[in-house]
Amino acid sequence: MASIKDVAAEAGVSVATVSRVLNDHPSVSAEARARVLAAVEALGYRPNAVARSLRTDQTHTLGLVISDVLNPYFTELARSVEEEARALGYSVIIGNADERPDLQDHHVRNLLDRRIDGLLVSPTDGGSPLMLDAARAGTPMVFVDRWIPGVDVPVVRSDGRAAVRDLVAHLHGLGHRRVAIIAGPAATTTGRERVDAFRDALAAFGLELPDVYIGQGDFQAESGRRVTEGFLDLAEPPEAVFAADNLMALGALDAVRARGLRVPDDIALAAFDDIPWFVHTDPPVTAIAQPTGELGRAAVRALVDRIEGRPGESVTLPARLVVRRSCGENPTQVQRSTT
Repeated sequence: MASIKDVAAEAGVSVATVSRVLNDHPSVSAEARARVLAAVEALGYRPNAVARSLRTDQTHTLGLVISDVLNPYFTELARSVEEEARALGYSVIIGNADERPDLQDHHVRNLLDRRIDGLLVSPTDGGSPLMLDAARAGTPMVFVDRWIPGVDVPVVRSDGRAAVRDLVAHLHGLGHRRVAIIAGPAATTTGRERVDAFRDALAAFGLELPDVYIGQGDFQAESGRRVTEGFLDLAEPPEAVFAADNLMALGALDAVRARGLRVPDDIALAAFDDIPWFVHTDPPVTAIAQPTGELGRAAVRALVDRIEGRPGESVTLPARLVVRRSCGENPTQVQRSTT
């Protein structure tokens, strides 16, 4: 394997000149730079990233801690983060918190020990002192999708309130009056926000959200199944169920089928967080879609801004309702959409 000394000999320059070219130092002449780059290409030289990071105090590595790698929303988010980071010259190390605060902090601690340049986190709850300490210590950090109130870092997220209002108007127009929600964890900002948005939207149509129609889930499929079974056991079951994420919606669909019932004939179902699978379920699921790819890209750009000394800005993008056939829609109401 070629060394930096081999490159210097091939180019007819000093090792120091090669180093300046590789670190994009402006003091090297165009002619010397061309010779060095030609030698690098001819010898197949690859700089030692670890050694370079020790000299520059940068690793060109970002950390990403996501809430649940099995959730297709976070899988797509991670992919867009990796693609944007690569385009900007950064690698990404991913940690999966599995919706567990202890695992989240484990990954954050390990990533900080690895001397990452910056950290992207979708927090599993709002009570992590480690995250607050890291932010106060000056670690470049951006929250994506979820956030921790009181931690002063940029937040990149979608605003689903308008889309939730659209969903409730859609359900009301289809004649549904008894409407329930499978809520996400109250410890998360998205869990609380979606319940509040749903309650406010129902109130605008003169509908209440009684406690019995609020089922506490955890953003995972089994909780959607468990909560829906409880709804179906009520003396007066809901006519429609809104699952606050896609995995809980899939669990709800399983619970309905296990009772020998059908969506939407016996109960309507809608979800937050659209996924490609929803066009293939029977029936295709009406859902609120977030601009997941753009959220991931915007989060990386905000983080790199902070790493490179620019003020990273918070970004809020709108979510939208995608109408399919799980709420009793007629064919003219269904959107011709694959997302």
